[in-house]
Amino acid sequence: MKLIKWVLASTLIVALFTISYGFWFFKTPLDSARANQKFSYDLNRGAHPLEISTGLESLGVIRNHYVFYILGKLTKSFGAVKAAEYELNPGMSPEQIFKVLQSGIGIHRELLVREGENIYQVAESLEAGGLGPKDQLLKLMRNADLMSSFGLGHEGMKSLEGYLFPNTYYYEKKDQAVTVLKRMVDAFLKLWTPEYDARARELGLSRFQVVTLASMIEKETGAAMERPIISSVFHNRLKKRMRLQSDPTTIYGIWEHYDGVIHKTDLTTPTEYNTYTCPALPVGPISNPSAEAIRAALYPEQTDFLYFVSKNDGTHLFSKDYEQHRAGVSHFQIHQKTR
Repeated sequence: MKLIKWVLASTLIVALFTISYGFWFFKTPLDSARANQKFSYDLNRGAHPLEISTGLESLGVIRNHYVFYILGKLTKSFGAVKAAEYELNPGMSPEQIFKVLQSGIGIHRELLVREGENIYQVAESLEAGGLGPKDQLLKLMRNADLMSSFGLGHEGMKSLEGYLFPNTYYYEKKDQAVTVLKRMVDAFLKLWTPEYDARARELGLSRFQVVTLASMIEKETGAAMERPIISSVFHNRLKKRMRLQSDPTTIYGIWEHYDGVIHKTDLTTPTEYNTYTCPALPVGPISNPSAEAIRAALYPEQTDFLYFVSKNDGTHLFSKDYEQHRAGVSHFQIHQKTR
């Protein structure tokens, strides 16, 4: 009888100790003083609970993978975890870690598309963000089926150039490049209102032509206030059937071997984008324009200007005739270079 009582008492003590330790383990962080030490944990879909437990111990955020595994099984916590890339730290208790792993809210990465960047530059940013090799991303941006699935299949476009709306985008590691690109296009489509459709028709332009013009305005603009004036120059030249003669279009046409300097031969060598040789708008957009550039393309300022030249301070000198323009070039460009 005494032996039975001793065994029962011992069993009860062990059980109480185990429960007490389990409760303490579940509620207590590994090291609260290291809460600012962040670790990235990539939880893959279908990962085994023991794999998760050993991974967390190796990462340095829990004490013992076996205890974590047993407690997770007893509380059925593993059944609710979701695949994502999570941010964890040693200041979290196992209970808090399970809540994070069950949230599905992974680490948000940031991608900035700047006003006037082109698809080559966007592809570089996407590659740097871990969304794929640049060459494959460019191929994706030129995929006709993808453009059609985004609602852009009937505009004569060769790529997503012009429709990747400049903004800051957030994504998770599990996201695909297609998902992020669609967000950019959706942002553009949200911007393009029925009012803009009506205004484009009033100007005798398609949406594609407006975006192409806006992409040129964006690249020529140093000061935001000048966008509508630069737009007026292009509109005026188009009405007079004058070549647009925009250096950024020429640069875009030779982008993949552009060395940072535009040469005279570049201006005289025909490409689909060289507005020194083609009679009107280039074959398509040369950058991804801002909302302001798109609006400027639709609503140019009313001027008689046909020329502009950089004043080397981010602004331009605008002229109505070639003689004024030539004087401006001489003053701000030729003489400036000899000083």
